[in-house]
Amino acid sequence: MQEIIKSDFPIERLVYGKADALKIFKDFSEPYKVELINDLDKGSVISFYKQGDFIDLCRGPHLPSTGKIKAFKLTSVTGAYWRGDEKNKMLTRIYGTAFEKKSELDEYLTALEEAKKRDHNKLGRDLGIFMTEEVIGQGLPILMPKGAKILQILSRFVEDEEEKRGFMITKTPNMAKNDLYRISGHWDHYRDKMFIIGDENSPEAIALRPMTCPFQYQIYKNGLKSYRDLPCRYSETATEFRNEASGEMHGLIRIRQFTLSDGHIICAPEQVEEEFKRCLDLSYYFLECLGMKDDVTYRFSKRGKSNKAKYIDNDKAWNETEALMKKILDDIGLSYVEADDEAAFYGPKLDVQIKNVYGKEDTLITIQLDFAAAHSFEMTYVDENGEKQYPFVIHRSSIGCYERTLALLIEKYAGAFPLWISPVQVRVLSLTDRTAEYAKDLAEKLRAVGLRAEIDVRNEKIGYKIREAQLEKIPYMFIVGDKEKEDGTVSVRSRKYGDLGACSFEEIRDKLVKEDRDKII
Repeated sequence: MQEIIKSDFPIERLVYGKADALKIFKDFSEPYKVELINDLDKGSVISFYKQGDFIDLCRGPHLPSTGKIKAFKLTSVTGAYWRGDEKNKMLTRIYGTAFEKKSELDEYLTALEEAKKRDHNKLGRDLGIFMTEEVIGQGLPILMPKGAKILQILSRFVEDEEEKRGFMITKTPNMAKNDLYRISGHWDHYRDKMFIIGDENSPEAIALRPMTCPFQYQIYKNGLKSYRDLPCRYSETATEFRNEASGEMHGLIRIRQFTLSDGHIICAPEQVEEEFKRCLDLSYYFLECLGMKDDVTYRFSKRGKSNKAKYIDNDKAWNETEALMKKILDDIGLSYVEADDEAAFYGPKLDVQIKNVYGKEDTLITIQLDFAAAHSFEMTYVDENGEKQYPFVIHRSSIGCYERTLALLIEKYAGAFPLWISPVQVRVLSLTDRTAEYAKDLAEKLRAVGLRAEIDVRNEKIGYKIREAQLEKIPYMFIVGDKEKEDGTVSVRSRKYGDLGACSFEEIRDKLVKEDRDKII
């Protein structure tokens, strides 16, 4: 690499047709490049970049020459299946980075080390939040008691808030016959992402659900609906399954089985704008409570024109629905970017985007407009004039995938969660065996008012107990000795502020109840 930089090779862009491109890489004995080129259309124009004797497929752009690089570092080596398919050969992937100045490289490497300290894939395991096992499979994490408790806290919070806002909770099957997915369009447009049980060409084939929408539509269809029944708002804390490629999976952020705050609103066309705004407002509220509202950006995901085969073929409906979403977003005054070829196969969507500690962007929450589902499933309602009409469907996830949200919370707070989502909120530490019963009594009183409390009455030095609680990032410690037992007090230690001294048990209990209830970040 040093020799290449010293040679200062100009980096040239070349363009070839498919036939010439194939010849070049066959002559170079590059079977993987040949495979990629063979997948392209016959009339494709293919861009290459050349430096010295080296030539490679690339979209570009590049630096003008290799001499522009002044500092670089190779950062890691991993294995990766060719094209992300575990049936293919395992290749070696080398990661590196380059900068124009050594100071910029040093700054980047320092930031990378800081990111590693917050990486949920390591920190989540160290804190006993989740684990994986090879015998279970890739993309199938196990949530340990602490992780399961956080998801329970979040799901109860979400379900209660959704109910306040008019959503009706459902519980639908995790799988269905392929007939259902043929009607919904998933069989034609989403089958590669689905887990199919049995021969997919058989009428008996069953698939694990990638989303709940076709199931909730059956609830809507169970009985005639009039305009007075609309909007129908259905929500579900749903287990869903998507066949992610092995190379795409990462910790809790991208997995094959996950839990989604899934929901669908079936409404009259004139109600779409108001319902869309209500969905966005709900997501704003959850993001604010989690302290993530300023961490997200917004993407208006459209069909685009380059890959129309991925989408339902109805230009008029696409144009009208994209125009409707743009009007809603502009009326709200939302700052967003537009992205072609990122829509759902049935309509445009607003994606709430967020970056992990390494800067990789993922979708956290999505709100989608669907112009096709009502017609596909023959969902209708009777309007004021007694005429049958087709409703509109809004797909939405209010807090997104719980596992992904948990991963991002681990990274945001470096495992030191706000009190209201901490799996353990208080640990009561006894100084001696004489105060063990007092510690147990205090923990029971904390649990009685809804706080999650543990005790540590082991015969260990108090310094050891405190350090252990600090490593577990527990928000509060109550330390009780003979004096505290006699006075009915506790010595309080805060994860954030250190030693707070002694105070009455009732005083600190009430303070924590308020902090928990108000969801203080």
